Amino acid sequence: MSKKRRQHSAQYKFQVALEATRGEKTVSQIASVHSVHPNQVSQWKRQLLESGPEAFSRKRVRQEREQEEREAELYEQIGRLRMELEWLKKKLAPFG
Repeated sequence: MSKKRRQHSAQYKFQVALEATRGEKTVSQIASVHSVHPNQVSQWKRQLLESGPEAFSRKRVRQEREQEEREAELYEQIGRLRMELEWLKKKLAPFG
């Protein structure tokens, strides 16, 4: 039977990453204390240094995804309008 993947809260990830940035213990020691893989601790530390505590927020990820969807929808609409404009120009050329 396979193990279910653990999901950690943003607060927990922030605390572990903060502990890793302090440099009082090695990444391996921190990982063993918190029962996570050392690579995971390093990744959380990197995310913390890049974007602070909101790095672990799922709300931020959801907002980015919604923004990308809105952009894709707008680019699609722009493409349709350009095609319509070109078609109209082509059809009206004999009259103008």
